[in-house]
Amino acid sequence: MNPVKTAHTLDLVRRARRLRRTGGIRGYVRETRLSAEQFLYPLFVTPGTGVRREVPSMPGVFQLSVDEAVRETDAARAEGVPGVLLFGLPAEKDDIGSAAYDADAPVQSAVRAIKRASPDTVVVTDVCLCEYTSHGHCGVLAGEDIVNDATVELLARAALSHAVAGADIVAPSDMMDGRVGRIRDALDDAGWSQTGIMSYAAKYCSAFYGPFRDAAGSTPAFGDRRSHQMDPGNVEEALREVSLDIEEGADIVMVKPAMTYLDVIARVKAEFGLPTAAYHVSGEYAMLKAAAQRGWIDEPRAMLETLTAIKRAGADIIITYYAREAARAL
Repeated sequence: MNPVKTAHTLDLVRRARRLRRTGGIRGYVRETRLSAEQFLYPLFVTPGTGVRREVPSMPGVFQLSVDEAVRETDAARAEGVPGVLLFGLPAEKDDIGSAAYDADAPVQSAVRAIKRASPDTVVVTDVCLCEYTSHGHCGVLAGEDIVNDATVELLARAALSHAVAGADIVAPSDMMDGRVGRIRDALDDAGWSQTGIMSYAAKYCSAFYGPFRDAAGSTPAFGDRRSHQMDPGNVEEALREVSLDIEEGADIVMVKPAMTYLDVIARVKAEFGLPTAAYHVSGEYAMLKAAAQRGWIDEPRAMLETLTAIKRAGADIIITYYAREAARAL
């Protein structure tokens, strides 16, 4: 029997569903495409050998000794992920985070080992003091206040130690004023002008960082980070922060978190056109994992839909703990 025809349907010229009819057709007209080449894979590096310790609040994410970080990097490369973002868990902490610029600390050691094993891997290093300070704050303290300029000097020292170890890009995440310019000067003055800077330019004071602090051991002993991380209600301020970092020499700018700040990613990309990264943070990852474990969502579909949204908003680089899973799915 022929379908029922009406005057209205006979008059239709444009039928959007024609281009959704098969998978092949949908692929031809897809506007936003994910690729493993866009993923940057965060790794947590800890002292020791043969250490692979799962983070309780982040299923599938591990604290890794240097040898295990090399293996994990190699596995990710084999699946098409071109680079890693390294965070360090030092053997000891102090009030100024001196292990952050120790040439033999986990991050510096991992950079050297990864570059020896896989010279073409893009190695990015997080530059902050929060993982290294005994108080868990992002800088040098005077009472309960972070001293901006003294902190910036130590950040520059840490960034230079990463460059000397072989990092391709350093990524200051502290949100101190002026740190991008100071790091650029320190790198250039020491002969490391080829080392790039990916600034955490618009980093919000978010509730979605909790599992990361579990993984990195960086929970503040008191207070919070509202004095330097951005207010979640502000967008114009984010544009000012990004502009300042670009003026100071940032090569790539980042918005963090990603899922709840898609509008900011879009504004930053449209306004500046600079290579733009977005960090799909620990809490965003953990929520999907928890819902999937309860059978509430189809995890592979939810994962790819989430990462597609971040790409669609304008991100060129997606930092995600799902990097390997997503690469396999693609």
